[in-house]
Amino acid sequence: MKKVIDDSQRILGIPEDYLVAIVPASDTGAFEMAMWTMLGERGIDVLAWESFGSGWVTDINEQLKIDDVRLMEAAYGELPDLSQVDSSRDVIFTWNGTTSGVRVPDANWIDADREGLVFCDATSALFAMDVDWQKLDAVTWSWQKALGGEAAHGMLALSPRAVERLERYTPPWPLPKIFRLAKSGKVSPDLFEGSTINTPSLLAVEDHLAGLRWADSIGGLTTLISRSQANLACLNDWVAHTDWVSFLAKDPAIRSSTSICLAIEDPWFTDQDPADQQGIIKQMTSLLEEQEVAYDIGSYRDAPVGLRIWGGGTVNTSDIETLLPWLDWAWDRTCQT
Repeated sequence: MKKVIDDSQRILGIPEDYLVAIVPASDTGAFEMAMWTMLGERGIDVLAWESFGSGWVTDINEQLKIDDVRLMEAAYGELPDLSQVDSSRDVIFTWNGTTSGVRVPDANWIDADREGLVFCDATSALFAMDVDWQKLDAVTWSWQKALGGEAAHGMLALSPRAVERLERYTPPWPLPKIFRLAKSGKVSPDLFEGSTINTPSLLAVEDHLAGLRWADSIGGLTTLISRSQANLACLNDWVAHTDWVSFLAKDPAIRSSTSICLAIEDPWFTDQDPADQQGIIKQMTSLLEEQEVAYDIGSYRDAPVGLRIWGGGTVNTSDIETLLPWLDWAWDRTCQT
């Protein structure tokens, strides 16, 4: 367990003075833990441009019932106005919108001398994108996303500023046992040495260690990022020469290289009503599944109708290249019916 923590911290370049823990319930559990233990001291700016970011908004408003919340939203495929974020407040955002294919371009919009804490759901960004750790205070991810492991466990990285908040501030609501990071005004050191709140699956632990060893063997984070960028570049070339499809994120600067979301541009498709559009995509993906070419590449249920292709570092660009003619084939077959 400690090796998972140490190797993750080293490979991701997490600063040495940050604390890293394994926690229950995947990225969702990790992010809920961060919110429930540290929010409420000051006002919050929440950014939401896809389903998971919107889910954090729901929890803040309906579960924690915090009054001073500023919601900054954008449609799928776009980003909110990052310049409006107030660094005197706590900030909550996803680095990469898993269901929208939109990522923040960088962390330059976050003040280094901020007063509030920055909470970042980074689960589909880490191990595939360059993250500015010094601008982030509570960062969460799961073993599932970028290294393809089991989804049951999450990870939480805390800056010294976040640890100070935990040891100084007690939220007004009761905390479930699995959320408790501090006791008697002190963060529990055992949690950050591999002593988890719940009993983990050691089979899943070994699986994740295998993923981390593989990441080391290919050259670490730099290579993982390059592989993901190559996958996006491959799709970009195909989209540029394909008249029936486009990226959901129109601005290349905010386009995800992991959860790559595609919109259907063909007039025949866009003229259909939403239910028929869903049926067309279902027919396409079913054809691909029947041929054992691709699985689960339809867009997320809350997102605009389209396709979503995983382009993280575990995917070989040659496999993306092999997939693309099949996408054209499935589209042609679907149009003919």
